[in-house]
Amino acid sequence: MNLEQFSHYSRDRVDRYLNDQLTQYDAADYLHEAMRYSLFNGGKRVRPMLVYATAELFSESNRLTDASAAAIESIHAYSLIHDDLPAMDDDDLRRGKPTCHIQFDEATAILAGDALQTFAFELLSASYNEIDTDNLADCKTRQLRLIRSLSRASGRFGMVTGQMIDLNNVDRSITLETLEKMHQHKTGALIRASVLMGAQSVGIEDQKILSQLDKYASAIGLAFQVQDDIIDITSDTQTLGKNQFSDSEANKPTYPKLLGLEGAREKANTLKQEAIEAISPFGDKAAPLIQLASYIISRNH
Repeated sequence: MNLEQFSHYSRDRVDRYLNDQLTQYDAADYLHEAMRYSLFNGGKRVRPMLVYATAELFSESNRLTDASAAAIESIHAYSLIHDDLPAMDDDDLRRGKPTCHIQFDEATAILAGDALQTFAFELLSASYNEIDTDNLADCKTRQLRLIRSLSRASGRFGMVTGQMIDLNNVDRSITLETLEKMHQHKTGALIRASVLMGAQSVGIEDQKILSQLDKYASAIGLAFQVQDDIIDITSDTQTLGKNQFSDSEANKPTYPKLLGLEGAREKANTLKQEAIEAISPFGDKAAPLIQLASYIISRNH
């Protein structure tokens, strides 16, 4: 299966699961409309792809893998809603469409983000019959590990701290070390969790294996952000699906600003090679992960 085929497989599978699980409630139809708007607005589903590709290094994906992929995407969608708010990045375009607070209103956007965050943990803590794995005790153990992995990646040890570092350094000159620390939290933590949770969903506990996977995930997590900084100044608004130069105009620290455009490209390529080297020992089954590493630094949106 090539990357395009795997992308369709992952997207269809996680979207079907999300659609099945996002039950409507009459009392909150407007809230669910906002949640769906942000979940199903054309995202690339890179994080679910990482979940499925990692799980399938070892076994067939199962219902717990589906729950993990859906939970990760829900957290990602919530983070984008909140990132776009006037108090944060104040963006009015996301993936070529009005951001959630523009399409609805600011209060609804905040609540939709809150609801998507808690929805992620609702998915991971579903009953044994809903998850449908082989062993009840084993299932509960896996669920606890997955909940811990996602909560650490998305909270004070991960994404939220990254956003705080970002907001604190607008209009400031920072070092490359601080920039990397920011993005290892803001973008990298959730990408690392995607790989870790893919392995955990199929029962992988060996720390040597998880450490090797984390080397791959850490490299592509940082490469993802380096490429985001590059395409912010090299792609137009229509291609990006958001306003070009948004980071530059907000005077945010970026890799091209610190390293220059060519230096940033070299950094992205170095990280790609580190990722490929880390995942190659897993053999032919690692092909989607290797292809993803290349895709991450070649994309233009």
